[in-house]
Amino acid sequence: MRNRRLIGALLSCLMLSVPMSGCTSEIENILGESWGVPGGLALACLRDDSYKEMVIEIDHAPGYNPETSTVNLLKQRLGQVCDKPDGIRIELTEVTFAESETWTADKVRDIAHETMDSPPQTSVLRWHVIMPQGKYSDDSVLGVAVDASTIALFPDSIEDATSIFNPRISAEDIENSVMVHEFGHLLGLVNLVYTSPADHEDSEHPGHSNNEDSVMYWAVETVTISAFFSGDLPTEFDQDDLDDLEGMKSGELETSDQLWRP
Repeated sequence: MRNRRLIGALLSCLMLSVPMSGCTSEIENILGESWGVPGGLALACLRDDSYKEMVIEIDHAPGYNPETSTVNLLKQRLGQVCDKPDGIRIELTEVTFAESETWTADKVRDIAHETMDSPPQTSVLRWHVIMPQGKYSDDSVLGVAVDASTIALFPDSIEDATSIFNPRISAEDIENSVMVHEFGHLLGLVNLVYTSPADHEDSEHPGHSNNEDSVMYWAVETVTISAFFSGDLPTEFDQDDLDDLEGMKSGELETSDQLWRP
């Protein structure tokens, strides 16, 4: 394992106790290697110029493995928007994490970077998920995106989100939505590394959609998720999201903070 000390600003943007997990921050440099901001490898995923294959590494604590439906859904959603002719592969690994109680954005970055199998940019594009024991420092948070290739989901908090408000919604349903939501931030949604021509960003929750039918709706990554939806939870990017991704891919939308460009 590589022991890397992170240098840079803490990516922690909270508004009304809701995490702006995809908020942009200054590019972080670790011993000269840039890990970027959420959305910083969006073009590398959307295009096939350099990276024709993608690997999603999911490291989970014992007993905290993702649902099969979550893995299948994630692969399907990324396959719809990312141009990877050699395929998208998901690797699951059981890991005993150094932290098991309270997580911060810095801890997610530190531990995720130490446990990942390979860097994000080798011959394939690699993105990394950790699913540890414990909760985020703001325990309303279900998931966070902390740099260009790293996210965390918190199964203990996801279990707590089944509820109270809508017992018909299961932890599996919530995990499905939160996983796709956080990968949406790695894709740069909403307006993290570009400016959309569509007015679909929630002004009170920057980086999130104002459309409750979009998986990028702001409430998806909070513990009160089941209070906002009477029907099924959103698991798809809406048309505005898809149009933004297509605009980034084609170059029609100017895209900033990219660690790779065609």
